[in-house]
Amino acid sequence: MEETIEEKFEQEKKHRIIKIILLSLFCIVLVVLYSHFLGTKGLEVKEYPIKTTYLDESFDGFKIVHFSDLHYGSTVDINDVKKLVKTINSKSPHLVVFTGDLVEKGIKISENEAKKLKDEFSKLNPEIEILTVKGNHDYEHDYYNNIVDYLGWKFLDNTYEYVYYKSDKPIVIVGLDDLTKGVPDYENAFSYLNEVGDDHYTIVLAHEPDQILDIKNYNFNLFLAGHSHLGQIRLPLIGAIYTPKGSKKYYDEHYKVNNADMYINGGIGTSVIEFRLLNKPSINLYRFYTK
Repeated sequence: MEETIEEKFEQEKKHRIIKIILLSLFCIVLVVLYSHFLGTKGLEVKEYPIKTTYLDESFDGFKIVHFSDLHYGSTVDINDVKKLVKTINSKSPHLVVFTGDLVEKGIKISENEAKKLKDEFSKLNPEIEILTVKGNHDYEHDYYNNIVDYLGWKFLDNTYEYVYYKSDKPIVIVGLDDLTKGVPDYENAFSYLNEVGDDHYTIVLAHEPDQILDIKNYNFNLFLAGHSHLGQIRLPLIGAIYTPKGSKKYYDEHYKVNNADMYINGGIGTSVIEFRLLNKPSINLYRFYTK
């Protein structure tokens, strides 16, 4: 018995549905493979001009490279660190800042691997120095303390540093302890205000961007953070689909909060899930213009 027109139509409809399902599954598999193997590799440099008349003119052209959330042992290996160091040095920064999460939580690295990390990071050569604060993952093991101490990076633990460049008027760099795992002490971090007042250009380093809400009563000009990975997984028109605690209000690249600029670094490694979509590993370069 020949099929009726209605039966043929139903058969074709079923075939189309099956094709759509298979094509959708194929696309999903491609996205997953891309997000794991390609989305997590490469390194972008995002440059932001910082235009200000508040900063002393001697800082015109001053460059800061900001990297964050290495999460070594996740999707990041020693070859990625080599590329990171080479890229940072190629920008000839005056200052390098790192805003935490050096090694991924739960990852164990051998003494030999830790030595390789130290050897590679010892090749960073900013004109002035390297400043750092802790991230939440840095409280899960001793790698951060051991590596940072060995390298001689300046660890700002609820304290500040004066940075001079071509004049006797410095900028102030304030470093805050981690919001979720540490013990922030804002009074001590901003204690320089008791000495010199608030007439110095001030940059705040923090791991979690939402920490800016806790220091709204202090005067500062620039706030640099990480932690959110800019969402790690981003979708067109939607942006970040998930951000961790400490980056629920602020998680994108740039915000204006009161009179201060906030820049959030997208990070280099991954956390929890080893995927990056529409959000390649990146570092930030801030170039100051005072004229």
